[in-house]
Amino acid sequence: MAVVVPFENPRSATLNRLVDLVAADMERVNTAIIARTGSEVAMIPEVANHLISSGGKRLRPMLTLAMAQLAGYSGDGHIKLAAAVEFMHTATLLHDDVVDESDMRRGKLAARMLWGNEASVLVGDFLLGQAFKMMVEVGNLHALDILSSAAAVIAEGEVMQLGTAKNTATNEDEYLAVIRGKTAELFAAACEVGPALANKEKAEQAACRSFGMNLGIAFQLVDDALDYGGKSAKLGKNTGDDFREGKITLPVVLSFRRGSESERAFWNRTLGEGKVDDGDLDTAMALMAKHHAIEDTLGRARHYGAIAKDALALAPDSAVKQALEEAVDFSIARAF
Repeated sequence: MAVVVPFENPRSATLNRLVDLVAADMERVNTAIIARTGSEVAMIPEVANHLISSGGKRLRPMLTLAMAQLAGYSGDGHIKLAAAVEFMHTATLLHDDVVDESDMRRGKLAARMLWGNEASVLVGDFLLGQAFKMMVEVGNLHALDILSSAAAVIAEGEVMQLGTAKNTATNEDEYLAVIRGKTAELFAAACEVGPALANKEKAEQAACRSFGMNLGIAFQLVDDALDYGGKSAKLGKNTGDDFREGKITLPVVLSFRRGSESERAFWNRTLGEGKVDDGDLDTAMALMAKHHAIEDTLGRARHYGAIAKDALALAPDSAVKQALEEAVDFSIARAF
């Protein structure tokens, strides 16, 4: 059972404009990614390339490149930093799949299913090491500070998520704190390093960071809605994985708090105690439909998307600005 909330022309929003604007730089980023996954230890490039080459949108490094363009940066440090951002993202995915015991990632078997948990964790660590090497090579202390701080915050967010897992008493503020750390922080850092390289004023750097942070929150909200209302092929994982893993996401928070005593007992049994029976996922989606949890989650996503767009309102109109605004619309329109 899926709940769909209509947007204006939702299917018209794409990443095409952003992709075209950063295409030349992305070729250089992809070259750097291939070069930096090389190792004499054969398993490292095998595991890394399994995920890196599996068709991800590369949205985060594209944001780094686009923000560098928006800031008028004329060097080439943004290439290595964009590659570093992608490595950080890939490392977190490898680690997440181990923590969550996920079987699928981007429509393929997760690396841990092919090479084991140990290899997934260690190759993730290798990619983080390569990311930090590239940051140091760029030689910009402020950019290094932004991305290294982000790495720590992302880890904190993941640990916070462990703390909220199976805890049906989690409230919306606690949930938002988790996704700010585990997802939105990397979006924010990816958007902030370009203006930092260009030595822009603090206000401009803060605006770009705000854009990334709020886009990241909107992106994760849509992901959480799609887990209950999307299609496996579109998600790149199995529908209902969050439910089976006992993750407390916003659709659950809203359904639990708006539900009756018997409905809350259902959530406590399935998510709190992990006792999931056949048909429970359908029941969960029916409760979410009853309490408008999916549509309200998508409403929150639209709200944070609007904040992201407003963050760039003072930037002069340009093709890059328009592409970034459309990236917000695309991130929300993935619900369709």
